[in-house]
Amino acid sequence: MPTRIAFIGNYLPRECGIATFTTDLCNAVATEYGEGRLFAIPVNDPDSSYSYPEQVRLEIDQEDLASYVRAADFLNFNGNDLVCLQHEYGIYGGSAGRYILALLRKLKMPLVTTLHTVLREPDADQRNVLEEIAQLSDRMVVMSELAAQLLRDVYSVPGGKIDVIPHGVPDLPFMDPNYFKDKFGTEGRSVLLTFGLLSPNKGIENVIRALPEILLRHPKVVYIVSGVTHPHIRRREGERYREELQTLAAQLGVSDHLILNNRFVSAEELVEHVGAADIYITPYRQEAQVVSGTLAIALGAGKAIISTPYWHAKELLAEKRGVIVPFESPGAIAQAVIALLENDAERHAMRKRAYLHSRSTTWQKTARAYMASFQRARFERTLQPRPAQSDDHLSDPADCLPVLNTGHLLTMTDDTGMLQHAIFSVPNTREGYTTDDNARALVVSTRLDECHGYEDKQEHINLSRRYLAFLWLAFHPDTGRFRNFLGYDRKWLEDVGSEDSHGRALWALGSVLGHSRNAGLRGAAGRLFEAAAPAALTFSSPRAWAFSVLGMQAYLDWFPGDRAIQGSRNTLANRLLDIYERSHSKTWQWFEKSLSYSNARLSHALILAGWRSNNQRMIEAGMDSLKWLVAEQHRGDREIFVPIGSSGFFVEGNEKARFDQQPVEACATVSACLEVYRLTEESQWLEEAHRVFRWFLGKNDLQVPLYDPITGGCRDGLHPDRVNENQGAESTLSFLMALLDMQAATVASENEQQHGMSVAS
Repeated sequence: MPTRIAFIGNYLPRECGIATFTTDLCNAVATEYGEGRLFAIPVNDPDSSYSYPEQVRLEIDQEDLASYVRAADFLNFNGNDLVCLQHEYGIYGGSAGRYILALLRKLKMPLVTTLHTVLREPDADQRNVLEEIAQLSDRMVVMSELAAQLLRDVYSVPGGKIDVIPHGVPDLPFMDPNYFKDKFGTEGRSVLLTFGLLSPNKGIENVIRALPEILLRHPKVVYIVSGVTHPHIRRREGERYREELQTLAAQLGVSDHLILNNRFVSAEELVEHVGAADIYITPYRQEAQVVSGTLAIALGAGKAIISTPYWHAKELLAEKRGVIVPFESPGAIAQAVIALLENDAERHAMRKRAYLHSRSTTWQKTARAYMASFQRARFERTLQPRPAQSDDHLSDPADCLPVLNTGHLLTMTDDTGMLQHAIFSVPNTREGYTTDDNARALVVSTRLDECHGYEDKQEHINLSRRYLAFLWLAFHPDTGRFRNFLGYDRKWLEDVGSEDSHGRALWALGSVLGHSRNAGLRGAAGRLFEAAAPAALTFSSPRAWAFSVLGMQAYLDWFPGDRAIQGSRNTLANRLLDIYERSHSKTWQWFEKSLSYSNARLSHALILAGWRSNNQRMIEAGMDSLKWLVAEQHRGDREIFVPIGSSGFFVEGNEKARFDQQPVEACATVSACLEVYRLTEESQWLEEAHRVFRWFLGKNDLQVPLYDPITGGCRDGLHPDRVNENQGAESTLSFLMALLDMQAATVASENEQQHGMSVAS
């Protein structure tokens, strides 16, 4: 379920039917699911400003194209899960309202669009705008079956993309109209009602022309017309149409039977206005109207309704839920009114049919239907992710490795160690530190010190000292275990950390012992490694075993004769082999019955331990599992790496989670593939490592780079609809670790080629 939804469209107090609908929908969703889930972005008509409620976060100027682009940027950078657009051609700027496309094209999250107008015969601009909106939208909502049919037949929108959700209505009681009539001074009279924004296409004059015939039979009839003149009409023509209606009523001698209520009716007042009506009339003059909110509300109040045959009315008033009369026919209106007033039984039966039909369209149920559509949109985006637009421009991510940039590593590191999370590229001190991340950071800083060609060696050594000091602080000598979470106030949040964090710490300490040239670092790391290593044999986590094996093997690369560590490595590696033997099958070649996180580290550890201990079965099992994992983590074309998503992972026999995709998975896979390449010199493993590494640079489901070459950080992952813009420690360290591995492999490959050429010459 989406946790943050933005509604784009007009909003109250702007006097507009779309504004009323958007406000009612927002309020209904807020009531059903909580106000914290949503906010609104209204569009202001020219030369207007409104005192909006708190739900409104940002405003768009209708004729200012740049404000649409700014709104898209605002949505993309504020963690929104979904956008719900209310579309009507006239409320957006540009020809046929095309300015809204500038916003929609930049969105990185799912889009659900509600169409308030669907034309059977659009002009070229109207067709182009609606077809592009349909293409950009994940789902389209219409309020009638005819509108859905027009979308399919005229605009070629797939039926599976369309949700028919009727216009929501207030949950009003089934009331006797006489209860409300005293509020309008109409006690003892029969009330006809039309409400909504006033404009010439509403056909009010045809009801006024019908009044003389009606009054001959029912002299106590009064016709109430509630609503202000439509702002666009008022801006162009003033109150000319209202004055024409008053003049017509005077000419016909029915002025005493006409009440023109010139005010925008609030939701509270609407209950009273509709409640007082004996008969509701929509005498509209045009057929091409796929939705009428006022008609839906009258139906929801259980009114007897007379309407001309515009599209929505014919659908909504079917099965005797109302009376349909011809367009431009005052006589037919008069006869229909007289017939209903003189047949109480039929009028009340019609009211009951209307009221019962509308029970499924109350705003509460409408909110639930919209939320179901929102959930479908998000789910479908996970199955069919769309390439997102990005502001990042890399020269050619497919063919080159980025230049090393440790800027964000330094930004995220303070006097204590490396902070865990970031808000965009700014360290989030509130979340504190973890042993997990400082262990990863120690691996990276050790690699930086080891690599040739990088300046600032002393700076890298200083970083290693800081991260190693953090591990010493994290280790609890009484328990022999590392703590994991440290608050920014330097207070530990637990007495014993996770097994995985302990394993990562051993991996980092082993890396220092195996690869650092600094005697002081190696001495401090060795002392801590010796104290922390025994606990690994008590662990039950396969990933903790794998991390520990990697650390022990790095240690053994420097101290190959340490039989105690050899024994511990072999014990943990045999545990990995044992769970693989018990779990794998022909179709599921894995250590467990699910794929979750840091998966390739299991294969990597088993292959490395098997190679160093000359255990052929370990090597075979590790290689088989890695080949299977690599195959599972590719799209059908095999050119795009698709790591197992963290939103559900992959349980045997179930659907594979495609998102959220995490940098730590790409890092682990790159490392494992390069380890096999170093051991076997088989070029396909180097090619596979390159293919996986390109995921960081934009060769992924969304075609958006996660690496930020400006900051040197890495974004935290891929959602179905966008990249997670935060550049936390785990993601940044995963990228740096993978980059250092790739650069080392590239240098080694180039050196080998040069050596081969020199030998040949």
